[in-house]
Amino acid sequence: MQNEPHIIAVVNQKGGVGKTTTTINLGAALASKGLNVLIVDLDPQGNASTGLGIEPEDREFTTYDLIIEGTALADVVRPTKFNRLMIAPATTDLSSADMQLVSHEKRIFLLQKALREGVQDQKFDFVLIDCPPSLNLLTLNAMVAAHALLIPLQSEFFALEGLSQLMLSIREIRQTANPDLRIEGVVLTMFDARNNLARQVEEDARDNLGDLVFKTKIPRNVRVSEAPSYAMPVIQYDPTSRGSVAYKSLATEIMKQHSERGVQHVG
Repeated sequence: MQNEPHIIAVVNQKGGVGKTTTTINLGAALASKGLNVLIVDLDPQGNASTGLGIEPEDREFTTYDLIIEGTALADVVRPTKFNRLMIAPATTDLSSADMQLVSHEKRIFLLQKALREGVQDQKFDFVLIDCPPSLNLLTLNAMVAAHALLIPLQSEFFALEGLSQLMLSIREIRQTANPDLRIEGVVLTMFDARNNLARQVEEDARDNLGDLVFKTKIPRNVRVSEAPSYAMPVIQYDPTSRGSVAYKSLATEIMKQHSERGVQHVG
């Protein structure tokens, strides 16, 4: 375990909660602290790939090839402009993967096999999987491949109700395919402390989920929203912005959890 990267799937079946934004910026924040990070873009929209400056014509091999065609991870991975941050990109080809996986006997284990075999000689400390906004076969592949789940929770009405289906899926995956899967934590996103509802969601989340909720909250921040259009993580686009500071803080919390569990980084 000490010599393999820690694989975290960033998951929530709701769209618009900040999954891709969190994946990109947490990855960059971890990389800025000297760790080697791989982002696996598992969303057919390919927003993580675009947000890190990988143009569609430069995505010769993608996560579709990794899962469906059995292409080696080393052939799929691309460097980004951000030091120590790599990406396995996605294209819209991935949108047909669910249909192609349905009849495959090992359909929820394919990403696990590809990653566990492929990262051995890559020297990554963390692998972050950006999941699509649904509990489909791609998301289930990510949950089986991961050691832990990071759940972005938007500070809005009904936010916690949306977690119940996800928790049922987690329980099912633990019982059938990945008994060691745990929850890395829940991170509150798009948080506006001036908003009574946001504060209520935080209170309810901490009452219900306790220490699973990270201390760090990701604020609503225009710099975070602008950064992808410049194909940059926010900590590169505006290192002193509130969003940048928050993602660095989240990275520190995650690293602290690992040091407390005695996990050694390989990079």
